[in-house]
Amino acid sequence: MSIYEFNVKDAKGNLVSLEQYRGKVLLIVNTATGCGFTPQYAGLQKLYEDYHAQGFEILDFPCNQFAGQAPGTIAEITSFCQLKYHTTFSQFAKIKVNGKEADPLYTFLKKAKKGDTGARISWNFTKFLVNRDGEIVKRFAPPVKPEEFAKDIKELL
Repeated sequence: MSIYEFNVKDAKGNLVSLEQYRGKVLLIVNTATGCGFTPQYAGLQKLYEDYHAQGFEILDFPCNQFAGQAPGTIAEITSFCQLKYHTTFSQFAKIKVNGKEADPLYTFLKKAKKGDTGARISWNFTKFLVNRDGEIVKRFAPPVKPEEFAKDIKELL
């Protein structure tokens, strides 16, 4: 199975094929607006601004599964991110990343790259780096700040 075989829901609830990202370097991240790691949105936006023109995309999946740190509707979350952090990268519908209701994309990502906690996502802001061929090449734990792996993105571009 390939990452390009998955469909996800965008912030408006429309199905989006990840096929449209073929040939791009991707960073897939589960986020939350009320988390200690929420300021990472600023670093994510900086990465996006620095590398988007070279074929880099960020796929942001809000997740309320960890201590209810992504409350509110997707419209409220999007508004918060745009107003506070000036985000312009793609934000998708809220999902679950663990358990029986985990989004199939995240089930795939977790099997492809296990982290310090095994396959399970430990918290908000777990990040997966995907190369232009759709291969999951790295997984970054929540405390790893975006600026710490900018060189990894640059190498893939």
